[in-house]
Amino acid sequence: MRLLRWSLILLLLAAAGSIAWAWRWLERPLPLAAPTVELSIEPGATPREVANAWVRAGVRVPPVLLYEWFRWSGDARRIRAGSYVAGPEVTPRQLLAKMVQGEEFFERVRLLEGWTLRQFRAELARAPYLKPASAGMSDAQLMSALGAPSVPAEGRFFPDTYVYSRGVSDLTVLKRAYDHMQRQLQGAWGSRAEGLPLKSPEEALILASIVEKETGKASDRAQIAGVFVNRLRKGMPLQTDPTVIYGLGESFDGNLRKRDLLADGPYNTYTRAGLPPTPIAMPGLASIRAALNPERTKALYFVARGDGSSVFSESLVEHNRAVNAHQRGGR
Repeated sequence: MRLLRWSLILLLLAAAGSIAWAWRWLERPLPLAAPTVELSIEPGATPREVANAWVRAGVRVPPVLLYEWFRWSGDARRIRAGSYVAGPEVTPRQLLAKMVQGEEFFERVRLLEGWTLRQFRAELARAPYLKPASAGMSDAQLMSALGAPSVPAEGRFFPDTYVYSRGVSDLTVLKRAYDHMQRQLQGAWGSRAEGLPLKSPEEALILASIVEKETGKASDRAQIAGVFVNRLRKGMPLQTDPTVIYGLGESFDGNLRKRDLLADGPYNTYTRAGLPPTPIAMPGLASIRAALNPERTKALYFVARGDGSSVFSESLVEHNRAVNAHQRGGR
Protein backbone atom coordinates (compact mmCIF):
# COMPACT_ATOMS: atom_id res chain seq x y z
CA MET A 1 0.00 0.00 0.00
CA ARG A 2 2.81 2.39 0.91
CA LEU A 3 4.53 1.69 -2.44
CA LEU A 4 1.30 2.32 -4.31
CA ARG A 5 0.78 5.56 -2.41
CA TRP A 6 4.26 6.81 -3.29
CA SER A 7 3.75 5.80 -6.92
CA LEU A 8 0.55 7.85 -7.09
CA ILE A 9 2.29 10.82 -5.49
CA LEU A 10 5.12 10.63 -8.00
CA LEU A 11 2.67 10.41 -10.91
CA LEU A 12 0.79 13.43 -9.64
CA LEU A 13 4.02 15.38 -9.22
CA ALA A 14 5.10 14.42 -12.73
CA ALA A 15 1.73 15.46 -14.10
CA ALA A 16 1.88 18.74 -12.21
CA GLY A 17 5.40 19.33 -13.50
CA SER A 18 4.28 18.63 -17.05
CA ILE A 19 1.37 21.02 -16.70
CA ALA A 20 3.62 23.71 -15.27
CA TRP A 21 6.14 23.19 -18.10
CA ALA A 22 3.36 23.32 -20.72
CA TRP A 23 1.95 26.51 -19.19
CA ARG A 24 5.37 28.17 -19.25
CA TRP A 25 5.93 27.00 -22.85
CA LEU A 26 2.66 28.57 -23.98
CA GLU A 27 3.77 31.94 -22.62
CA ARG A 28 7.33 31.93 -23.98
CA PRO A 29 8.27 33.43 -27.37
CA LEU A 30 8.67 30.77 -30.02
CA PRO A 31 12.20 30.28 -31.39
CA LEU A 32 12.26 31.40 -35.04
CA ALA A 33 14.73 30.78 -37.88
CA ALA A 34 14.43 34.47 -38.91
CA PRO A 35 13.23 37.72 -37.31
CA THR A 36 9.79 37.03 -38.80
CA VAL A 37 8.25 33.88 -40.22
CA GLU A 38 5.45 34.09 -42.79
CA LEU A 39 2.90 31.45 -43.71
CA SER A 40 -0.08 31.26 -46.07
CA ILE A 41 -2.67 28.74 -44.91
CA GLU A 42 -4.75 27.28 -47.71
CA PRO A 43 -8.48 26.65 -47.24
CA GLY A 44 -9.14 23.14 -45.96
CA ALA A 45 -5.72 22.68 -44.29
CA THR A 46 -5.93 20.40 -41.22
CA PRO A 47 -4.53 21.48 -37.84
CA ARG A 48 -1.70 18.94 -38.21
CA GLU A 49 -0.86 20.33 -41.67
CA VAL A 50 -0.85 23.86 -40.26
CA ALA A 51 1.53 22.85 -37.44
CA ASN A 52 3.87 21.13 -39.91
CA ALA A 53 3.73 24.13 -42.24
CA TRP A 54 4.75 26.55 -39.48
CA VAL A 55 7.77 24.38 -38.65
CA ARG A 56 8.79 24.17 -42.32
CA ALA A 57 8.44 27.96 -42.55
CA GLY A 58 10.87 28.52 -39.67
CA VAL A 59 9.21 27.99 -36.27
CA ARG A 60 11.85 25.91 -34.45
CA VAL A 61 9.79 23.56 -32.31
CA PRO A 62 8.70 19.96 -32.86
CA PRO A 63 5.52 20.09 -34.96
CA VAL A 64 3.80 17.69 -32.57
CA LEU A 65 4.00 20.35 -29.83
CA LEU A 66 2.17 22.89 -31.98
CA TYR A 67 -0.36 20.35 -33.14
CA GLU A 68 -1.11 19.11 -29.62
CA TRP A 69 -1.49 22.71 -28.44
CA PHE A 70 -3.91 23.45 -31.27
CA ARG A 71 -5.89 20.30 -30.46
CA TRP A 72 -5.81 20.70 -26.67
CA SER A 73 -6.97 24.34 -26.87
CA GLY A 74 -10.27 23.34 -28.46
CA ASP A 75 -9.75 25.93 -31.22
CA ALA A 76 -8.01 23.73 -33.79
CA ARG A 77 -11.02 23.64 -36.11
CA ARG A 78 -11.43 27.42 -35.91
CA ILE A 79 -8.11 28.16 -37.62
CA ARG A 80 -8.79 30.36 -40.65
CA ALA A 81 -7.13 30.29 -44.04
CA GLY A 82 -5.04 33.35 -44.82
CA SER A 83 -1.57 34.88 -44.65
CA TYR A 84 0.07 35.26 -41.23
CA VAL A 85 3.32 36.56 -39.77
CA ALA A 86 4.99 35.31 -36.57
CA GLY A 87 7.18 38.01 -35.06
CA PRO A 88 10.10 37.65 -32.62
CA GLU A 89 7.94 37.87 -29.49
CA VAL A 90 5.03 35.67 -30.56
CA THR A 91 4.09 32.89 -28.15
CA PRO A 92 2.29 29.63 -29.00
CA ARG A 93 -0.84 31.07 -27.43
CA GLN A 94 -0.62 34.27 -29.52
CA LEU A 95 0.15 32.35 -32.71
CA LEU A 96 -3.04 30.32 -32.39
CA ALA A 97 -5.05 33.44 -31.51
CA LYS A 98 -3.83 35.13 -34.72
CA MET A 99 -5.09 32.25 -36.84
CA VAL A 100 -8.40 31.90 -35.00
CA GLN A 101 -9.14 35.63 -35.06
CA GLY A 102 -8.00 36.02 -38.67
CA GLU A 103 -5.26 38.57 -37.90
CA GLU A 104 -3.84 38.24 -41.38
CA PHE A 105 -0.84 39.90 -42.95
CA PHE A 106 -1.91 41.86 -46.01
CA GLU A 107 -0.20 43.23 -49.09
CA ARG A 108 -1.30 46.30 -51.06
CA VAL A 109 -1.31 47.20 -54.72
CA ARG A 110 -2.11 50.67 -56.03
CA LEU A 111 -3.80 51.04 -59.42
CA LEU A 112 -3.70 54.61 -60.73
CA GLU A 113 -6.22 56.83 -62.49
CA GLY A 114 -5.51 57.14 -66.19
CA TRP A 115 -3.74 53.80 -66.51
CA THR A 116 -4.70 51.48 -69.33
CA LEU A 117 -5.63 47.87 -68.70
CA ARG A 118 -2.18 46.86 -69.98
CA GLN A 119 -0.60 49.02 -67.26
CA PHE A 120 -3.02 47.62 -64.68
CA ARG A 121 -2.09 44.06 -65.55
CA ALA A 122 1.63 44.83 -65.54
CA GLU A 123 1.35 46.32 -62.04
CA LEU A 124 -0.55 43.28 -60.79
CA ALA A 125 2.14 41.03 -62.28
CA ARG A 126 4.71 42.92 -60.18
CA ALA A 127 2.65 42.83 -56.99
CA PRO A 128 4.23 40.62 -54.29
CA TYR A 129 2.66 37.32 -53.28
CA LEU A 130 -0.16 37.60 -55.83
CA LYS A 131 -0.78 34.46 -57.86
CA PRO A 132 -0.72 35.33 -61.60
CA ALA A 133 -3.83 33.34 -62.53
CA SER A 134 -4.62 35.73 -65.40
CA ALA A 135 -1.16 35.40 -66.97
CA GLY A 136 -1.55 34.32 -70.56
CA MET A 137 -5.22 35.28 -70.71
CA SER A 138 -6.40 37.62 -73.42
CA ASP A 139 -8.53 40.58 -72.34
CA ALA A 140 -11.62 38.71 -73.55
CA GLN A 141 -10.67 35.60 -71.59
CA LEU A 142 -10.03 37.74 -68.55
CA MET A 143 -13.52 39.24 -68.69
CA SER A 144 -15.05 35.77 -69.11
CA ALA A 145 -13.14 34.60 -66.04
CA LEU A 146 -14.62 37.55 -64.12
CA GLY A 147 -18.15 36.63 -65.19
CA ALA A 148 -18.51 39.48 -67.69
CA PRO A 149 -18.13 37.89 -71.12
CA SER A 150 -18.47 40.17 -74.15
CA VAL A 151 -17.84 43.27 -71.99
CA PRO A 152 -14.86 45.30 -73.27
CA ALA A 153 -12.12 45.12 -70.65
CA GLU A 154 -10.62 48.59 -71.04
CA GLY A 155 -11.81 51.13 -68.50
CA ARG A 156 -13.78 48.58 -66.46
CA PHE A 157 -11.58 48.50 -63.36
CA PHE A 158 -11.72 51.19 -60.71
CA PRO A 159 -8.35 52.76 -59.85
CA ASP A 160 -7.72 52.49 -56.13
CA THR A 161 -5.46 50.87 -53.53
CA TYR A 162 -6.42 47.23 -53.01
CA VAL A 163 -5.51 45.13 -49.99
CA TYR A 164 -5.14 41.38 -50.42
CA SER A 165 -4.00 38.32 -48.52
CA ARG A 166 -0.77 36.73 -49.59
CA GLY A 167 -1.23 33.86 -52.00
CA VAL A 168 -4.56 34.94 -53.48
CA SER A 169 -5.13 35.15 -57.22
CA ASP A 170 -4.81 38.37 -59.22
CA LEU A 171 -8.33 37.58 -60.44
CA THR A 172 -9.51 38.29 -56.89
CA VAL A 173 -8.14 41.84 -57.07
CA LEU A 174 -9.42 42.36 -60.62
CA LYS A 175 -12.90 41.17 -59.64
CA ARG A 176 -12.99 43.63 -56.75
CA ALA A 177 -11.80 46.45 -59.02
CA TYR A 178 -14.42 45.53 -61.64
CA ASP A 179 -17.25 45.43 -59.10
CA HIS A 180 -16.05 48.70 -57.57
CA MET A 181 -16.19 50.41 -60.97
CA GLN A 182 -19.69 49.07 -61.58
CA ARG A 183 -20.91 50.50 -58.28
CA GLN A 184 -19.27 53.89 -58.79
CA LEU A 185 -20.48 54.20 -62.38
CA GLN A 186 -24.07 53.27 -61.57
CA GLY A 187 -24.13 55.64 -58.62
CA ALA A 188 -22.83 58.53 -60.72
CA TRP A 189 -25.20 57.70 -63.59
CA GLY A 190 -28.13 57.96 -61.22
CA SER A 191 -27.22 61.55 -60.34
CA ARG A 192 -26.30 62.73 -63.84
CA ALA A 193 -27.30 66.12 -65.25
CA GLU A 194 -30.31 66.27 -67.53
CA GLY A 195 -30.04 66.43 -71.29
CA LEU A 196 -26.60 64.88 -71.70
CA PRO A 197 -25.74 63.43 -75.13
CA LEU A 198 -24.87 60.13 -73.45
CA LYS A 199 -27.13 57.12 -73.92
CA SER A 200 -25.76 54.76 -71.28
CA PRO A 201 -23.34 54.37 -68.37
CA GLU A 202 -20.97 52.76 -70.86
CA GLU A 203 -20.84 55.94 -72.94
CA ALA A 204 -20.31 57.94 -69.76
CA LEU A 205 -17.35 55.71 -68.93
CA ILE A 206 -15.83 56.31 -72.37
CA LEU A 207 -16.17 60.07 -72.00
CA ALA A 208 -14.82 59.95 -68.45
CA SER A 209 -11.72 58.12 -69.66
CA ILE A 210 -11.05 60.90 -72.19
CA VAL A 211 -11.57 63.57 -69.53
CA GLU A 212 -9.14 61.67 -67.28
CA LYS A 213 -6.41 61.66 -69.92
CA GLU A 214 -6.96 65.31 -70.93
CA THR A 215 -7.03 66.81 -67.43
CA GLY A 216 -3.77 68.25 -66.18
CA LYS A 217 -5.25 70.36 -63.40
CA ALA A 218 -8.13 69.09 -61.29
CA SER A 219 -9.95 72.43 -61.29
CA ASP A 220 -10.26 72.26 -65.11
CA ARG A 221 -11.84 68.80 -65.15
CA ALA A 222 -15.52 69.77 -65.24
CA GLN A 223 -14.92 72.45 -67.89
CA ILE A 224 -12.99 69.99 -70.08
CA ALA A 225 -15.95 67.64 -69.78
CA GLY A 226 -18.21 70.56 -70.74
CA VAL A 227 -16.21 71.18 -73.93
CA PHE A 228 -16.55 67.55 -75.01
CA VAL A 229 -20.27 67.51 -74.18
CA ASN A 230 -20.75 70.67 -76.27
CA ARG A 231 -18.96 69.04 -79.19
CA LEU A 232 -21.05 65.88 -78.91
CA ARG A 233 -24.23 67.94 -78.91
CA LYS A 234 -23.15 69.78 -82.08
CA GLY A 235 -21.93 66.65 -83.84
CA MET A 236 -18.35 67.99 -83.92
CA PRO A 237 -15.41 65.57 -83.78
CA LEU A 238 -13.90 65.46 -80.30
CA GLN A 239 -10.41 65.93 -81.77
CA THR A 240 -8.56 64.64 -78.73
CA ASP A 241 -4.99 63.32 -79.00
CA PRO A 242 -5.25 60.67 -76.24
CA THR A 243 -7.75 58.63 -78.26
CA VAL A 244 -5.41 58.61 -81.26
CA ILE A 245 -2.50 57.60 -79.04
CA TYR A 246 -4.56 54.78 -77.57
CA GLY A 247 -5.44 53.56 -81.05
CA LEU A 248 -1.75 53.43 -81.98
CA GLY A 249 -1.15 51.03 -79.09
CA GLU A 250 2.38 49.82 -78.50
CA SER A 251 3.53 51.34 -81.79
CA PHE A 252 3.28 54.83 -80.27
CA ASP A 253 6.83 56.07 -79.68
CA GLY A 254 5.96 59.18 -77.67
CA ASN A 255 5.76 61.47 -80.70
CA LEU A 256 2.30 62.07 -82.20
CA ARG A 257 2.71 62.98 -85.87
CA LYS A 258 0.40 64.69 -88.36
CA ARG A 259 0.09 61.46 -90.31
CA ASP A 260 -1.24 59.78 -87.16
CA LEU A 261 -4.00 62.40 -86.89
CA LEU A 262 -4.94 61.86 -90.54
CA ALA A 263 -4.94 58.05 -90.47
CA ASP A 264 -8.54 56.95 -90.02
CA GLY A 265 -9.38 54.40 -87.37
CA PRO A 266 -11.98 53.68 -84.69
CA TYR A 267 -10.05 55.67 -82.06
CA ASN A 268 -9.19 58.64 -84.29
CA THR A 269 -11.52 61.36 -83.03
CA TYR A 270 -10.16 63.75 -85.67
CA THR A 271 -11.51 61.68 -88.56
CA ARG A 272 -14.61 60.33 -86.82
CA ALA A 273 -17.35 62.11 -84.89
CA GLY A 274 -18.73 60.81 -81.62
CA LEU A 275 -17.14 58.68 -78.95
CA PRO A 276 -14.56 55.96 -79.61
CA PRO A 277 -15.80 52.36 -79.24
CA THR A 278 -14.37 51.78 -75.75
CA PRO A 279 -12.78 53.73 -72.92
CA ILE A 280 -9.11 54.55 -73.43
CA ALA A 281 -8.06 54.32 -69.77
CA MET A 282 -9.34 53.72 -66.25
CA PRO A 283 -11.02 56.94 -65.06
CA GLY A 284 -11.23 57.89 -61.43
CA LEU A 285 -14.41 58.97 -59.68
CA ALA A 286 -13.71 62.70 -60.23
CA SER A 287 -13.61 62.20 -64.01
CA ILE A 288 -16.75 60.05 -63.99
CA ARG A 289 -18.61 62.72 -62.04
CA ALA A 290 -17.30 65.45 -64.34
CA ALA A 291 -18.46 63.58 -67.44
CA LEU A 292 -21.94 63.21 -65.96
CA ASN A 293 -22.13 66.68 -64.43
CA PRO A 294 -20.02 68.85 -66.73
CA GLU A 295 -19.61 72.56 -66.25
CA ARG A 296 -22.01 74.69 -68.27
CA THR A 297 -19.79 76.51 -70.71
CA LYS A 298 -19.89 77.85 -74.25
CA ALA A 299 -16.32 76.75 -74.88
CA LEU A 300 -15.68 74.36 -77.76
CA TYR A 301 -11.89 74.31 -77.57
CA PHE A 302 -9.10 74.12 -75.02
CA VAL A 303 -5.32 74.00 -75.15
CA ALA A 304 -2.73 73.21 -72.49
CA ARG A 305 -0.80 76.16 -71.08
CA GLY A 306 2.21 74.06 -70.20
CA ASP A 307 1.72 74.24 -66.44
CA GLY A 308 -1.04 71.61 -66.33
CA SER A 309 -3.88 74.10 -66.73
CA SER A 310 -5.83 74.81 -69.91
CA VAL A 311 -7.05 77.86 -71.85
CA PHE A 312 -10.67 77.57 -73.01
CA SER A 313 -12.09 79.24 -76.12
CA GLU A 314 -15.54 79.62 -77.66
CA SER A 315 -14.36 80.16 -81.24
CA LEU A 316 -11.72 78.71 -83.50
CA VAL A 317 -10.14 82.16 -83.90
CA GLU A 318 -9.70 82.47 -80.13
CA HIS A 319 -8.40 78.92 -79.95
CA ASN A 320 -5.80 79.52 -82.63
CA ARG A 321 -4.57 82.57 -80.74
CA ALA A 322 -4.27 80.45 -77.58
CA VAL A 323 -2.40 77.73 -79.47
CA ASN A 324 0.01 80.32 -80.88
CA ALA A 325 0.56 81.83 -77.46
CA HIS A 326 1.03 78.64 -75.46
CA GLN A 327 2.29 75.99 -77.85
CA ARG A 328 3.99 77.85 -80.67
CA GLY A 329 5.78 80.46 -78.63
CA GLY A 330 3.67 83.35 -79.98
CA ARG A 331 4.54 82.62 -83.58
